[in-house]
Amino acid sequence: MSLALYGHPFSSYTQKVLMALYENGTPFEFRCLGPDMPQHATEWLRRWPIAKFPLLLDGERSVVETSTIIEYLQLAHPGPVRLLPADPMAALDVRFLDRFFDLHVMDPVQVAVSGALGRAPVQREAGLTTAVDRLARAYGWLEGQLAGRTWAAGADFTLADCAAAPSLFYADWTHPIAEAFPVLRAYRARLLARPSFARAVEEARPFRPLFPLGAPDRD
Repeated sequence: MSLALYGHPFSSYTQKVLMALYENGTPFEFRCLGPDMPQHATEWLRRWPIAKFPLLLDGERSVVETSTIIEYLQLAHPGPVRLLPADPMAALDVRFLDRFFDLHVMDPVQVAVSGALGRAPVQREAGLTTAVDRLARAYGWLEGQLAGRTWAAGADFTLADCAAAPSLFYADWTHPIAEAFPVLRAYRARLLARPSFARAVEEARPFRPLFPLGAPDRD
C-alpha cells in the first residue's frame, strides 16, 4: 500500500482528508499520532518538523496542508467523486469556500479551544468571546450563501464540503447554530448524514472527552 495518512481521528483537519479518501474508496494506511504509537510520531516529525497534521505519505513523497493533500489525491489517485471541478472558474469558487471554512469557521473554534487549553495568549473567556463573535458573522454570511444549494458550491459535493463538515461540526459545539439560521443548520445535518463524514465522526467518538469546551451529548 503506497498511501499512508498521519493524523488523529478527533482532529478536524485529519477528518477533512479522511472524507476525501472515504468518498473515493481510496486504499490507505492510517497512522494514528498518539502516545501509544511513538514510532508514528517520530517518522511524522522527521518528515514534517513543523509538527502539524495531517501528513499524507505516497511512497517517499510527503504532502502536507489539507487542501493541497485533497488536490494531490485528485491528481495522483483519482476516484469516481471529483472534489475539484474541471472548470477553472468553478474550481476557484470551491477553493474560496474551502478557505472560508478553514479560516472563518475552523480557526475561531481553534482560538476558543486553545484558550481553554491555556495554549494561547488569550484567556479562556476572551478566546470564547472572540470565537463567538467571529462565528456569528460567519453563520450569517453562510445562511445567505447556501440558500438554494445542496452542497457548499452547488449540486456537487466538493473539497469545500470536506472543509465544511468538520468545521461546522465543532463550530456548533463551540457556538450553537441558532434556529435563525435554518439553511445552515440543514446543511450541517446533510454533512453529518454523508457516509464519508458519518464514518469519520464515529471513528472519533471515543475521543470526545478531549474537547476542552465540553462535547455536547448529541451528534
